[in-house]
Amino acid sequence: MERVDTYTHGHHESVLRSHRWRTAENSAGYLLPYLEEGNDVLDVGCGPGTITVGLAKHVRPGRVLGIDRSTDVLMKASELAEASDVDNVLFEQADVYDLPYARGAFDVVHAHQVLQHLSDPIAALKEMARVTRHGGLIAVRDADYSAMSWYPASAGLEKWQELYHQVTEKNNAEADAGRRLLAWAREAGFEDITATSGTWTYADDDSRTWWSNLWADRLEQSSLGRQILTGGFGTETEITEVAQAWRDWGQEEDGWFVVVHGELIIRM
Repeated sequence: MERVDTYTHGHHESVLRSHRWRTAENSAGYLLPYLEEGNDVLDVGCGPGTITVGLAKHVRPGRVLGIDRSTDVLMKASELAEASDVDNVLFEQADVYDLPYARGAFDVVHAHQVLQHLSDPIAALKEMARVTRHGGLIAVRDADYSAMSWYPASAGLEKWQELYHQVTEKNNAEADAGRRLLAWAREAGFEDITATSGTWTYADDDSRTWWSNLWADRLEQSSLGRQILTGGFGTETEITEVAQAWRDWGQEEDGWFVVVHGELIIRM
């Protein structure tokens, strides 16, 4: 049966602004020590390709294939690879539940912030395992929204956290995926698993302003705000108030925000 999952964030500019910031170093650092020259890598849910291109640099002359559901974002990824003069990476449209690749086709299968958006992450993990060679690796990393923390206290950001969980629950997705990765992997039948965690921290003026404006824009302009409205979780006024709370927090001299991620290395 074909699964059609809802991508909570959508591909608005405010979302891609965040995705373009991500690199192999700041988002897949837990995986990099395991990569070897000549590895063939599949990057699931590659988005605009900033992590993918970074992985390709680490495994040259190995090939890296980035897949996503959105053709528009794949075009941006291809443009980035060309501009970066990285010629061992390709991008194409594919479904993580039904990967069009042979069994054992890749040395490494990587997915960053993907499982949290899926209605059946265990099925996705099993399909990722199918295309991973014996002795290869699966690497997954997902945020945990309930574990996110900030200072100073903000009722508006607490409301944002509540709204986000309501939307993802309606989408049959798991906002707190980070803490569940190990359990999902074990349920999928994997045994050789290394579980770690990582963070992104926004505490200087530039990163604080960037992060706060990004979320304010997502609420007011992306599909997230529309889903809050259509789901009956909040009004336009409430969305505006929460967006302003983000902007207000971004102006706090002592403002601090941490995003917590769960990470897994699964050995096949």
